[in-house]
Amino acid sequence: MKALTDLFRDWMPQQRWFGSKGREWADVSEDGFFLERDNPVLSVHRVRVTFADGGRETYLVPLSWRDHPAEELESALVGAVANDGKETYAYDAMRDRDATAPWLVHLVNASTVGPMHFHPAGVGYIPEGLPGDIVSGEQSNTSLIFGQEAILKLFRRLEPGLNPDVEIHDALRQTQNKHIAPLLGHIEILDPDPANPPATVAMLQTFVPNASDGWRLATASVRDLYAEGDLHADEVGGDFAADSERLGAATASVHADMAAVLPTEPAAEGWFGTLAEQMNERLDAAIAVVPQLTEYADGLRAIYASVASSTEAVVRQRVHGDLHLGQVLRTATGWIVLDFEGEPARSLESRRELDSPLRDVAGMLRSFDYAARHMLVEQPDDAQRAYRAQEWAARNRSAFCTGYSNASGLDPCGESPLLRAFEADKAVYECVYEARNRPHWLMIPLTSLSRLTSQD
Repeated sequence: MKALTDLFRDWMPQQRWFGSKGREWADVSEDGFFLERDNPVLSVHRVRVTFADGGRETYLVPLSWRDHPAEELESALVGAVANDGKETYAYDAMRDRDATAPWLVHLVNASTVGPMHFHPAGVGYIPEGLPGDIVSGEQSNTSLIFGQEAILKLFRRLEPGLNPDVEIHDALRQTQNKHIAPLLGHIEILDPDPANPPATVAMLQTFVPNASDGWRLATASVRDLYAEGDLHADEVGGDFAADSERLGAATASVHADMAAVLPTEPAAEGWFGTLAEQMNERLDAAIAVVPQLTEYADGLRAIYASVASSTEAVVRQRVHGDLHLGQVLRTATGWIVLDFEGEPARSLESRRELDSPLRDVAGMLRSFDYAARHMLVEQPDDAQRAYRAQEWAARNRSAFCTGYSNASGLDPCGESPLLRAFEADKAVYECVYEARNRPHWLMIPLTSLSRLTSQD
């Protein structure tokens, strides 16, 4: 229906979960089916976008339909479509509370609706009949919270194959790891090409109520430090180091259980060279976007070269792939690790590759740097704050490594060329992201690169 594809063409680029903002659309097509014919009617659409550069992406868009405009849903309006001589109004169904209950009803019943298959995990309570409340602030997915019991995450961008978030949570279920939220079920949709496996549409997990986001806790600790003009990080009431140490232990626990129930293999000699080559390629591409990186290029290439010639023993395994303080929750009993899907911008195949757990460690160490320095953006020349930020970051990075080491018997933050390279590679990625999205934050990763490339 051209009227509907025209609506998608106008509406989708404005949505936070649309990953290709700024790319010119060459074509768009869609296919859809009804998931619920009650009031409101609920339809689900696969929207295939072809870009002028030749790239293609498929997105999942659920719509709720109403005969009359709903004033309370004005911000969720997708548009109006002529239907039998009158207009029918389409809304983003994930923001239409009245249209959210069918997801769990079908999951409880293990339904098949059109090409969509619902797979309950067979354990845990699914709150059938409750409406879902949308979680604000998400970037690449859309989540609904159902009461205090469950959270549904809808994967907006579709790719053939099982999403790592479902795969890893399903595997970890047998370990009963206390640092994950149990999987309650998932939803798949058949690919139009029968040669391709189904794509993961959504997953349902146990909701963790009364939990605090790791990023907010860490940055609150930094604010407490800045407010105390003459105290060190370990003297401030909001010291975060004990939490960082527990987070390190939680990360080690999850890594150990992933290695126990998912594939592992010793890193072959050629893996290090390939890794260094990929890092150099990303650096070349990043310099074209962020010319300031040129100053650090020689130092970065030296770091990558040390990886290429590394002889350290590495057992590759499944990892989180995008670990940072925003991906963890602190509860009354400890830390919960979320979102094992990896970096959404990477292909599903690359996100499922075996890797070193040090990639996750590096991601968290980078996150401590960000938490410490984000408040320096407004006062970049405040030498005292810069010193205190470095002190906070060093204290919490060390505490995280201590917790990881005590729990695993392995020191992740020793003199590992691989860890240093992962940190540097992540900081290069951050430079590109900040240059494109928050140029005033570019100083944060650039400062870290100065530190990383000046180490002996």
